[in-house]
Amino acid sequence: MPDKTIQFEIVTPERTVLKEEVLQITVPTTTGEITILPDHIPLVSVLQPGVIEVKRPGNIQEIMSVSGGFIEVMKDKVVILADTAERADELDEERIKAAHQRAEELKKNAKFVDDVQFADVTAKLEKELARFRAVNRWRKLKNTDHKN
Repeated sequence: MPDKTIQFEIVTPERTVLKEEVLQITVPTTTGEITILPDHIPLVSVLQPGVIEVKRPGNIQEIMSVSGGFIEVMKDKVVILADTAERADELDEERIKAAHQRAEELKKNAKFVDDVQFADVTAKLEKELARFRAVNRWRKLKNTDHKN
C-alpha cells in the first residue's frame, strides 16, 4: 500500500517554490519546529527564519530556507506563504557567506541606527543564517545519499 501524501505548496511574492504531493514537512515556527504529516490537525502559525525539510515519496528529501511567513495546515493541504524561500540546490554558498559577512558588518554598525534599521539588519542576518543552514543540511544529505 502506498504511503499517504498531502498536497504541499510554498509560495513567495515572486514565485511558487514547490508544489507537489509529499509525505511530511518540517518547518520552523515561532513556537518551535513542527513536522506535519497527512491528517494533521488544522493549524495556522507564523514561521521564523530557518530550514524547511520536505520528504517526498521514494525517500526523496527537499531542503529549503525560509526567511519567515505563515503556514496553514488544512485537512488535505499545506500552504506556506513565505517572505522569501529558496531550495537549497539553488543556493550559492560563497554568495551566502559574503552576504552573511555584510550583514554582520551592518549589525556591528547598527549601534548608531534606530530600532527600525536595527530590526531590518537583524532580519537580513537571520535570513542569511537560514540560507547557510539549508545549504549545509543539503550538502550533508547529498553526501549521505552518495555513501548508500
